[in-house]
Amino acid sequence: MTTAFTQTTIGQQQARPQLPTLPTGWPIGSYESYEQAQRAVDHLAGTDFPVTDVTIVGVEPLLVERIAGRMTWAKVLGSAATSGALFGLFLGLVLSLMNPGAGLVPIAIGLIAGLGFNLLFGALGYAANRNKRGFISQSQLVARRYDVLSQPRNAEKGRALLADLAARSAFGH
Repeated sequence: MTTAFTQTTIGQQQARPQLPTLPTGWPIGSYESYEQAQRAVDHLAGTDFPVTDVTIVGVEPLLVERIAGRMTWAKVLGSAATSGALFGLFLGLVLSLMNPGAGLVPIAIGLIAGLGFNLLFGALGYAANRNKRGFISQSQLVARRYDVLSQPRNAEKGRALLADLAARSAFGH
């Protein structure tokens, strides 16, 4: 791949908030995993290569959703009770510190109120969405490959250094 991406130079003052822009530079390496691309940049950094000219770009991004389990009333209410109790306990402790003469009353009220409100809102939220989503999941953004780009002024040097890394890796050094 020999085409370059364009963008304004780093460090220029912009009058408006920075908007998403394409990365700059020429490809100097392409890897199947982010870990491999990270290792390549670590290698460049170890050779005093100007790594501020380097960007790792995930190409063909995918959103991967890994299913962790079924959503049940017990899980919803248990989670809501735990987070509500902890928040209520924290709030009660803060209130009791502000009014030391009140004793344990603010702590108990905070605990009960946090528990009650969170149980109520957790149950209402689950009941409203129960038929739409019956599972728990975790989402992750991954890419099919990761390209390492360098600014043109150092691209050839970067390619040579990464080719040396690939050759040493192929021979097990």
